[in-house]
Amino acid sequence: MTDTRSRVLTLAGFALTAALLFAVAPAVLSDFRLSLLARYLCFAIVAVGIALAWGRGGMLTLGQGLFFGLGGYAMAMHLKLADAGPGAVPDFMLLYGSGGELPWWWEPFRNPLFALAAVLVLPMATAALIGFLVLRRRVRGAYFAILSQALAAAFAILLIGQQATTGGTNGLTNFQGFFGFALADPLNKRMVYFVIAGTLLAVLLITRQLFRSRYGELLVAVRDSEERVRFLGYDPARVKLAAYTLSAGMAGLAGALFVPAVGIISPALIGIVPSIQFVIGAAIGGRASLAGAALGAIAVAWAQTTLSEEFPAAWTYFQAGLFIVVIALLPGGLASLRQLLTRRRTRTEGTPA
Repeated sequence: MTDTRSRVLTLAGFALTAALLFAVAPAVLSDFRLSLLARYLCFAIVAVGIALAWGRGGMLTLGQGLFFGLGGYAMAMHLKLADAGPGAVPDFMLLYGSGGELPWWWEPFRNPLFALAAVLVLPMATAALIGFLVLRRRVRGAYFAILSQALAAAFAILLIGQQATTGGTNGLTNFQGFFGFALADPLNKRMVYFVIAGTLLAVLLITRQLFRSRYGELLVAVRDSEERVRFLGYDPARVKLAAYTLSAGMAGLAGALFVPAVGIISPALIGIVPSIQFVIGAAIGGRASLAGAALGAIAVAWAQTTLSEEFPAAWTYFQAGLFIVVIALLPGGLASLRQLLTRRRTRTEGTPA
């Protein structure tokens, strides 16, 4: 009975979310605000991956910017080549003096199918390699978090140093089209928003099914007691590697969708600070809850946009303070507030007068 009720509530929440994203938001928001919401939804997709790797798997991933950037640059490279035309090079390469020759590793991204595949394959293959080398050595906790953060920082520094082929600190920007659709057209910008909203709903649905599967239960068991799981004959490294790889794929997908929605991808969007902000959003909303993590990411991104306009110097302190308060007083995030209040109410009612 409880399982049926939970399923009904989940479906109702999913339907309500779909209605808000596909009907209410486009009707009440201007084109500018809708493009901002599309950006926030990309961050929510990253947060869902963090909920899988950290909330379920216990891996504090402070380097999701690396995978976000890999997916974003893969998409941006294709869009720049499509704008340049057959046989031509992107405009920034002529500006920064690459000699008018396209680097060999850019050439495959002319193919749209290759670019779409790279959006997922590059982040997931990178995560699989990192996880294979690190998780098998039983690196976890703070060491795993610091290592993942260092990799994101190294990737950002690498991009900055290759200005002639990656755009350097400016990154890749000024995209004209998106698979044949002109991004200057407001209708096409709305189409991009709908694609992002649909992707978020699909990611939420798939990840929820993963949570409820046997693998999801095994991932929780690994998080709570690796040694017991190893004693039962399972390899905890493989279990965590799958979650880490899937979360990287979600981050890469979000980065790819971020490019046409916002119109830029640069090292400033994928380094240490953005990676920490991804985690903060998931933690504030509730890393163990898919809906909580997604809503937390959206709320933090919205607050950053709104409050940084009014208090540009104080926003960072406000964000840090909010994160500390939630972690100290509500470790499960805002999503656990209802359970906490219900538990306290039950204790109060059960206390004899």
